[in-house]
Formats: sequence, C-alpha cells, structure tokens
Amino acid sequence: MPVVRVSLKQRYVLLCLTVGGLIVYPLTRHPSEVSRNTHMEGLRANSSQFTLEGKPFRILGGSIHYFRVPRAYWEDRLLKMKACGLNTLTTYVPWNLHEPERRKFNFKDQLDLEGYLQLAASLGLWVILRPGPYICAEWDLGGLPSWLLRDENMKLRTIYPGFTQAVNSFFDQVITRVAPYQYSQGGPVIAVQVENEYGSYAKDPQYMSFIKEALLSRGITELLLTSDNQDGLKLGGVKGVLEAINFQKLNLNGITYLDEIQPQKPKMVMEFWSGWFDLWGDLHHQFPADDMVAVVAEILRSGMSVNLYMFHGGTNFGFMNGAFAIGTSAPKPMVTSYDYDAPLSEAGDYTTKYHLLRNLFSRYNTEPLPEVPSVQERRAHQPVVIQQHLSLWDSLHLTDKPLKSERPVNMERLPINNNNGQSYGYTLYETTITSGGILNSKNNIRDRALVFVDRHFIGVLDYKTLELALLDGKGQRSLSLLVENCGRVNYGKTLDEQQKGIVGDIELNKRPLRDFVIHSLEMKPGFVNRLQSSGVWKSMRQKLSCPGFYQARLYVNGPPRDTFIRLPGWNKGVVFINGQNLGRYWSIGPQQTLYLPSPWLHKGTNQVIVFEEQEADGKIQFASGPDYGMTVDVQ
Repeated sequence: MPVVRVSLKQRYVLLCLTVGGLIVYPLTRHPSEVSRNTHMEGLRANSSQFTLEGKPFRILGGSIHYFRVPRAYWEDRLLKMKACGLNTLTTYVPWNLHEPERRKFNFKDQLDLEGYLQLAASLGLWVILRPGPYICAEWDLGGLPSWLLRDENMKLRTIYPGFTQAVNSFFDQVITRVAPYQYSQGGPVIAVQVENEYGSYAKDPQYMSFIKEALLSRGITELLLTSDNQDGLKLGGVKGVLEAINFQKLNLNGITYLDEIQPQKPKMVMEFWSGWFDLWGDLHHQFPADDMVAVVAEILRSGMSVNLYMFHGGTNFGFMNGAFAIGTSAPKPMVTSYDYDAPLSEAGDYTTKYHLLRNLFSRYNTEPLPEVPSVQERRAHQPVVIQQHLSLWDSLHLTDKPLKSERPVNMERLPINNNNGQSYGYTLYETTITSGGILNSKNNIRDRALVFVDRHFIGVLDYKTLELALLDGKGQRSLSLLVENCGRVNYGKTLDEQQKGIVGDIELNKRPLRDFVIHSLEMKPGFVNRLQSSGVWKSMRQKLSCPGFYQARLYVNGPPRDTFIRLPGWNKGVVFINGQNLGRYWSIGPQQTLYLPSPWLHKGTNQVIVFEEQEADGKIQFASGPDYGMTVDVQ
C-alpha cells in the first residue's frame, strides 16, 4: 500500500505499520493552537492506537526534568528535543523542592512549573505530567520531602493518614496549578501519570486508588496512566488507568502481558532507558548507541508509543542525588552528574544517539524536521589559585544556634527550619571523652562520618567501617563526628528508614556516648553568603586545615561560557559558584568534573568556594568537556 500524503499544514503525524506498507496519518494541531473553547477530544486509549482529536496518534516522547536544567537553558533543550522529531515532553515534579518545609511552597524561578508547561506549548510539544508524589528519578528519597520522616510511625506511599494528609496538601497546590494546562483547557498536558512504579513497592492495595482519586477530585480530566517494569505490572495498576511498561532491552514477555491485561488498548514504553545512572566508586555506564536505537526502531515498528528516559538527563545540582540499594545492602550514592548517557548530554551536546534517533524519527514526520539549534560555546579557563581558607571549626559561628542534647538526634528531628528538621548536607556531633579505646558506631552512622579527637582527624566511620581505635590522652578531650547525608535511597522498600545523621547510640568501650552539641551544616545559600562576606578568612600563608572552606575568584573577560571544573589533588566535598551549589565531587570517581553552566557565571569576578573534607590543593582547574571516568556497558 502506498504512503498517503497529507497536507504540510499538519504539524504532527503518525506512521502505523500495516500489511503492505506504511500509512501516514494526520494527527492534530500544534499544542499552541489548541483553543480553550475546543470540543475536540484529547488523548484517548479506546483502541489499539492512541487517538488525539479523534485521529490516530503516536507518542514520541522524551524526558527532560526542569529541576535538573538551569532555567536559562530550558528553551535550548526543548528546541533540541523538537528538532530530533519528538512530539511529547515528559517531566516529573519534585515534591521535596516545591515544599521544602511543611506548607511552605515554592513554584518560582527554577521551580516555575507553569512556565515550563507554557514554554513546551509555545514550542509545539505536548506534555505527559508525572506529579508523583513519589518520582524515584535517582533523586533524594524519590522526591519525597525529608520532613515526612519526622513522624516515627511514617509509612510512605501508603494510606497512612500522616502521609495522605501531606499528599493532599501538596496536591492542593501543584494540581491546582497544572490543571489549567490540560488539553481540555487549551493547554499542552495530554496525560497524567498516577504515582510511579508502584508495582515494585506495593505496600498498600488501596494506595493507587487514593492517588487516582486525589488527581480526579482536583480537576484532572486527561488520560491517566501508570508506569512499571514487567514485574511491577501485576501489582501497580489501578482500575480505569492505562498501564505502560518500562525497559531497556526489548521485553517481549512484558509486551505480551500488556496485551493480555489490556486487549485492544494502545501499548506504550513509558520509560525506555536510553542509558543508566552512575554510583560513586563505580564505573560510568554506557548503552551503545546502535543497540539503543535498534530497540527504539523495533518499538516503533511494532506500533507502540515510546518515551525516552532520559532524552536529556541534566545534573543533580546541590545535594539532590539519590542512592541505590538492593535488599539489605548498604546504599551507594549516585554521582552529581545525571548525564545518563542520554541522546542529549549533560551540557546539551548532541551525541551519536541523538543523530541516529533524529534519522529514525524523521521517518515518522511528514514535514522536514527543524534545523538543529547550535551548540553552546565552551571555555576552559586558566586555573585559579586559592586565595583564602577557613577551617570548618572557625565557620561554626555562622551556622544556626547548635542543639544541646543528651543523646544523638538524627537530621530530620533537629528543631530547625520551623521544626521541619534538616534535610541535606552535613551535621556535626560533638561530645567530650576522658579515655581512649574502641569507638563503635553500632551501624548508626548515616551515611559517612569523619571522626576527630581534639579536632585532629582519626578516621572514617561508614557502612563498612563500624569501629575506630582512639588513643589514650590526658584529661577531657573533644570527640567530633562530621556526618554527611550522602543521598537518601530513591527506590526500593526501605524508604521509611532513610533518616540521616546519627540515628542511634555511638559507643566508646561499649558505653553509649552522651551530652552532644549538634551543629546543622546544610550549607544553604544564606550560610554561604554569610561565609563569603565574613571577615575571618585566613591567607594561604597560614596552615591549611581540613575540613574547611577554600575561596578563589574566577575572572571572566567576555560573555560567560559553559565550562567544567576539575579538582585533581582534592579529595571530597562540594563546590559553590556565586553561592550556587554545583554538587559533590569525590576523587574515587567515576565522575571527575563538575558542570558549570554559563548562566550561573557573570562577566568579571565570580566567587568560587570549595568545601573540602580531607585534602585540599592550591588551585582549581577547568576543562571544555566532561570527564565521567572509565566506562562499562549497561548490563
């Protein structure tokens, strides 16, 4: 059968595989052309193909998370998505960023979700919204706010009242904002996901019905769908909601199962994993481009819809990375980069995958694809020399008032942030000892503690090292434990157990330590600003002290360009540029550079502050491209 040609005025098309050849179907109007007064049908799943406005429609989607991309680059990334031949944007909504403290909401600037939806519509992209409340996403606690864990009886992702009340409060805010951007209201949102991969969790058979009703009761009228891997499909569904599958290697058994439970319904790979995430101390994962594109081609040949997770990964800026754990194994934190080996790199570069996919998707569009936008320019600055330093101990007066407590108190239960506790960063626990001996963490360190006696480094306690020997000394001595939240587990059945800091007793010679002074070191912008402007910095001629802060100035002559920070000779810490937390670095790799986007620089002098835990170098280096370390193919 020959190809039936349609008017070039049609913006989107679908190629359906039929006996004898390919048929090109006209799809729908441009998302920006949808009228609020339209009576046309939105996305429907009433037959073996999706329909939109009553016409066959195939979702060619890709995930880009607004919270992982500097706002100044949103348009650049979405234009590159459109130029690749995709018609649909998918994004999660991170509850922990939008409600950092209970009933204190933020939807501004980098978190302007409505602005992101408006931008997608203006560029001609439909949207599938994934509002959670749990999102996984290799994000701290799967996007759930840590203040939920202040409740000792909390049962996350269930209908436990303490959780449902918090979800309802959050949905009152977020769903109210996004409902006007639904297709039926003239907006780009054509579908909404009900929770995320619940079949892999499945702790409460009533939970998914609760989330579905929470969406419907707040005005969601578009198509609802779920997303699960094959094992989760059997437990993650909810009546009246389309189930979609997640995989990387072609999963024929899962596709067959979808046919069995949803006969004569459209099939969609909601998450086709274009790459994979990386863990500290591991290797950088790659999914060969030819292998990846071959699977996408087969998905399309079979008539299915697809969403590339990720199309563009971006970055886990700040302390937002999650952690990975299987069963009872110790969690391993994710790296700062979320490059994901995606078609569009962490810095927005085109990859081999991008070009191969563009060639493939061009066959599923009647009109020529837009020209690809130009790539951002790069600059490898000359190394900058550290000019001043400040020990951690000398910075404590810039933090909030410390807590005195007989016993250790975990981060989340600290009486700070309007009694919402501490969410991220470091916590310093100090007490007094009168002898040496064996210090035993009793596996109550979450996740990693630097141990000091009289502020001299002794060693590290973590999931593997539970004991340290302390030498005897005269009189009273101070014992300090600087504990880092390395990232909460984002997937699995241990979400309720992700309290950080010191979560129980620490023993010296089998006796629990008591009488602590506890300092919160969240390193929020306010603290970094106070640090930057304080007059207590010391020159580099004075003895360096770790852990500590190191200050340098980067002078940019001309328009700022993207760059990458390299820290050879440093060990582990965090980098701040003009007060912006770029994320963690760690010499164990695999990641060896930090992405510094140009919108966070300005012409002239830029302030650089490095918090280093153990070993500082005298300079900071730059590169024009990333170094993600030694690679390994995704298994």
